[in-house]
Amino acid sequence: MKRFLRQFAATLTAVSSMLVPAAALADSHALDPEADKILQSMSSFLGGLSAFSVRASVENEIITDAGQKLQLISNSRLAVERPAKLHFARKGPLADVQTISDGKRFTMYNRVPNLYIEREAPATIDDAIRLVEFETGLAAPGADLLFADAYAVLRPGIIEATYLGTVDIDGTESHHLAFRGDQADWQLWVKTGAQPLPTRYVITSKWLMGAPQFALRFHEWNTAEKFGAGEFSFSAPTDARQVEILPLEMGDGEAEEQQ
Repeated sequence: MKRFLRQFAATLTAVSSMLVPAAALADSHALDPEADKILQSMSSFLGGLSAFSVRASVENEIITDAGQKLQLISNSRLAVERPAKLHFARKGPLADVQTISDGKRFTMYNRVPNLYIEREAPATIDDAIRLVEFETGLAAPGADLLFADAYAVLRPGIIEATYLGTVDIDGTESHHLAFRGDQADWQLWVKTGAQPLPTRYVITSKWLMGAPQFALRFHEWNTAEKFGAGEFSFSAPTDARQVEILPLEMGDGEAEEQQ
């Protein structure tokens, strides 16, 4: 089973002509102002939150050498207290990992080999995301939404944007936005109303065989979170071993090639 996490670029999503009205496809390189406005609104709202938590269901598609598409499911939780505190946990067939930054100490822990690294904590959440990608050598799909100005990160890669109206995502009315980029396409669903929170995010690696997708379905948003004293602290489990350099498999567990 080949590792595809490194292939997911932070760009946009193509929608089948069966789902997109013909009028929406007339201008193939249009940047729909409604889609652009909602993306900016979501970015401003998330970037303006001083503290929040959210859970997400993660769906990661991989293509085997035999051409079989597998969808691997995991669950994650994220806690953020700006400017620098972060606690991310993800558990599933691809990973059982935690990333914790308390503003002074930055830790990445992988339960399966029971290894962790520690670094001086970055000054911002933005820099913590970059440090994760540097230490693992892998892109962090979905993390682009967490930047203080997500719009500034996402907008340069967009070559086409489409607004597709509203749909129900797990009981939440959400705007459906579709974007296209050079290497990847993506779709984003954003809650309508005064709190434009993302409810679903799908990235399609369109030039890889089988066009695998990475999807996040967000739930249990808390935008007024009051964290306990230990939320951003790491205590090494029994027999855990600190290392200086992360093994390549850290952060994506069983994503190595398997037959």
